[in-house]
Amino acid sequence: MTRIPEHDRNMIEKAIYLPMVITIFNLDLAVIEKSSFKLKKPYQELVEEALRIVQQELTVVRSFLRKENIKVSEMKRDKDFTMYSFIYKGFEEHHNYFNPRLRNKTEELLAYYLVKRLYEQ
Repeated sequence: MTRIPEHDRNMIEKAIYLPMVITIFNLDLAVIEKSSFKLKKPYQELVEEALRIVQQELTVVRSFLRKENIKVSEMKRDKDFTMYSFIYKGFEEHHNYFNPRLRNKTEELLAYYLVKRLYEQ
């Protein structure tokens, strides 16, 4: 059982997922740049705007973690699971994340930042 409250756990998970989203957006920008699209600029702008928003959110998350003295680090990874260490208020917890879950959640966040967030406004 975890001692970490839901809000803090959500921030910790954002600290795991948002860097993955940023990596994918950066890779996508490189692919768009090398692609044979006739008009690349609209695609670049869409990804760049989403990337900017994710980077801003990650800055907020990191600031929160620093303020609350919470540390998140990847401990080990194999083909099925990735283990993270969370240091929260002097307690260390280890959490295993199923790699397909990490991938699916990252894909869900990509869709949110590219499209779904626009419908929320």
